[in-house]
Amino acid sequence: MSEPANRPRIRLKPKANAKGLRHGFPWVYASDVVTDRRTRKIEPGSLAVLVDDRRSEIALVAVNPASKIMCRVLDRDVDAELTSEWFEARLKRALDMREHLFEDPFYRLVHAEADGFPGVIIDRFGDVCVIQPNAAWAENHLEVLTATLVKVTGVKTVIKNASGRTRGLEGLDDVNTTLHGQTPESPVPVPMNGATYMADLTGGQKTGLFFDQRANHAFAARLTKPGSLVLDVFCHVGGFGLAMLAGGAGHVLSVDGSSAALALAEKGAAVSGFAGRFQTRQGDAFENLAELNEEKAAFDVVICDPPAFAPSKQALDAGLRAYERIARLAAPLVKPGGYLGLCSCSHAADLSRFRDASARGIGRAGRQAQLIHTGFAGPDHPQLPQLAESGYLKAVFFRL
Repeated sequence: MSEPANRPRIRLKPKANAKGLRHGFPWVYASDVVTDRRTRKIEPGSLAVLVDDRRSEIALVAVNPASKIMCRVLDRDVDAELTSEWFEARLKRALDMREHLFEDPFYRLVHAEADGFPGVIIDRFGDVCVIQPNAAWAENHLEVLTATLVKVTGVKTVIKNASGRTRGLEGLDDVNTTLHGQTPESPVPVPMNGATYMADLTGGQKTGLFFDQRANHAFAARLTKPGSLVLDVFCHVGGFGLAMLAGGAGHVLSVDGSSAALALAEKGAAVSGFAGRFQTRQGDAFENLAELNEEKAAFDVVICDPPAFAPSKQALDAGLRAYERIARLAAPLVKPGGYLGLCSCSHAADLSRFRDASARGIGRAGRQAQLIHTGFAGPDHPQLPQLAESGYLKAVFFRL
């Protein structure tokens, strides 16, 4: 751990947005920093003091010269030390809100910058926590973070999930491992919205389950009536479908490209008592939507929750075309007076552009629509107001 007096100083260029950083923006891009041989040699994850072009101190930052996000703001106190007490204070603050909001210990405990842990995700599944340390500073402090996490929460197991493109951008490995306790038997049952989901914490997507859609699942469940027919596309391990069955839907057809995810969805349906009303279909979502149109299938509610089609600004145009195509293929499958829910987890596609692409697709399918609800990630995924990327999830619900 570096002593405060010995920390290097990273200087902003004159045209960099120092005011924005002082007002809460958490990232410093490499293009905004004065770089020389010394700064380029700083070890990834090291701590430094960020100063403006007049050398006035701004914040304590974690540095990674190999990343486009060269500095991540950790603390406004430039003399702060990343001790167990530092981690404990922030984890307790995060835990306090989740325990107030959720009856059971199944939630996102730490949502990166918004919870004061830049690049760090921690999802809690009862007695197990899964950490995604997606920044070099967190990887360097993983031991103290893990020990403090166990102390604060009392969990018995902590797993490191190293999947995802972000770690690669930071120059980090992709090796999953158990950091504390025994690797749990998989899958782990997760109660949510009246159903039981089965989460694969060691081999599934991300941390094993997407808690961010919980509130949108609950809204979708309100759209069902006894006997409602539901189509859930990109369902992962049960997604919207299980929540809607818990809400009274008559039958759900769930579509996903992953046979492993569908197997977990089927197990969740069986454990929840929905096996007789739950059916799966494996394969490409676009192809399945086209086939269902050819079959003249019709549903009371159709939900499409695809992966990020626009994960970056460079992919935005192609991503918006994909969202439009999804809407165009899904809309004809909705009965008159039925509902269509469309989701995006692409931070590069803001709400306005995503909503417009969805509306174009519906219109090109020859349908008229009312926008009845817009949803976002739940409160265990707080947004940092200064960071648009933290508001990545959008869900728009239409009555056709």
